[in-house]
Amino acid sequence: MHADEVPSDPALVRRLLADQFPQWAGHDVVAQPPLGTDHALYRLGADLVVRLPRIGWAVDQAERDLRWLPRLAPSLPVRVPVPLAVGAPGHGYPWSWSVVPWIRGENPTADNVDGEGLARDLAGFVVALGAIDPMAGPRKRGLDRGVDLAARDEVTRGALAELGDRVDADRVGAVWDDALAAAAHDGPPRWLHGDLEPGNLLVREGRLAAVIDFGGLGLGDPAVDLVPAWAVLDRASRAVFRAAVGCDDDAWRRGAGWALSTALVALPYYWDSAPHLAALSRRKIDAVAGRGAA
Repeated sequence: MHADEVPSDPALVRRLLADQFPQWAGHDVVAQPPLGTDHALYRLGADLVVRLPRIGWAVDQAERDLRWLPRLAPSLPVRVPVPLAVGAPGHGYPWSWSVVPWIRGENPTADNVDGEGLARDLAGFVVALGAIDPMAGPRKRGLDRGVDLAARDEVTRGALAELGDRVDADRVGAVWDDALAAAAHDGPPRWLHGDLEPGNLLVREGRLAAVIDFGGLGLGDPAVDLVPAWAVLDRASRAVFRAAVGCDDDAWRRGAGWALSTALVALPYYWDSAPHLAALSRRKIDAVAGRGAA
C-alpha cells in the first residue's frame, strides 16, 4: 500500500511476543486483511489483536493510545480499544507496537445498519468525546485533521489538480470554496477522533458498538468529526446526525470541507494501491458534491 512501509509477518509477531510478553506467546497469530492504511493487524488468540505500524507517520500511536485512551474511555458511550500492552522494537522491527482487545463487530455498510440509529449513535460519540476535559492533550498542528481548515487549501487544490477529469473540478472546487468561507472554530480546541471512517467503526445488530483506531486523536476543531455524515451515512440519516450533534451552519460547512479535503488527497494516493480506499474517497466526494445516491 505504501512504497516505504515496513513489512511484518506472523513469525515476527511470535518472536516479539516470546521476548516481551511470554504470557501470550502460545496464542495463535493470524494476519488480518490489510484494510487500513497505518497498521498491520494480527489476531492473537480469540480475544486480542497485535498492531504493528506499517508506515512512519503512525509510529507514535501506540504510546499515545496508552496514555490517553484509558482516560477517555470511561466517558464514551461505546467501547474503544484501550491498549493492554505496548511493545518495544526488536528482531529488526523498528517501532513501538501494541496489544489491544479484539472487539467483535462489523464495519457499517448499507446492509447491516439501522441508518437513523447509527446516526444518533455516532452523534452521541462525537458529542461525548468533544465534552471531555482537554487535560492538556496533544494539539493538532500543521496539516493534521482538526487544524484550521484554511491550512489544507494548498494540498487540497493540489490534489484536485492532480485528479484532473477524474472528478468534476468546477463543482468540487465550489464546495471547497464554500467550506473555506465558513467561520473558523471560535471556541477552545476539543477532543476529536479525526478519522471516523467506516473502517474505524464497528456495529452489531445495526447499531454502533465500538470506535477503533485513534491515530487521529487530539485537540482541535471538532468539525472534523462530522465527516461520517458523508463517509458513512445516507441523506436521510445525515440529517438525523446533524440534528443530534447540534452543530451550526459554519461547523457543518467545515465538516463538509474536511470530508472533501481528506477524500481528494487520498484518492490519487490510493488510486492503484488500495481500490477500497479509493472507492471510499469517491463516495465522500460524491456525497459532499451532492452527486451520489447516498
